[in-house]
Amino acid sequence: MGTSVFFNPECSNCRTAAAILEERGVDADYVRYLETAPSRTDLEDVLVKLGTDDPRDIVRTKEPIYAELGLDTADRDQVLDAMTAHPILIQRPIVIHGDRAVVARPPERLLELLDHKQP
Repeated sequence: MGTSVFFNPECSNCRTAAAILEERGVDADYVRYLETAPSRTDLEDVLVKLGTDDPRDIVRTKEPIYAELGLDTADRDQVLDAMTAHPILIQRPIVIHGDRAVVARPPERLLELLDHKQP
């Protein structure tokens, strides 16, 4: 079961999540999503693993570009397109473990993911 993390090394929550994974012995792939933006398909896959269809569950509404683009009134497609064009809008860290994911804010939320027993 692979583990990957949407990761920004400048983010303290990302660094804390990485430390928790290391402490647990979890070998993770750290995706520097600001350098290589995830595709729309990648974001759709994350939403499925989070158990939601709403991209607002993973968008950073306090980023200035959110207001600049008028995303408050945008539809689902517009929000997803904005996140692929401006990855700073993507919430972090997002930890994907197997077929599940969690927005690890606070970072300790990823423990729910790691401790979940697969059926």
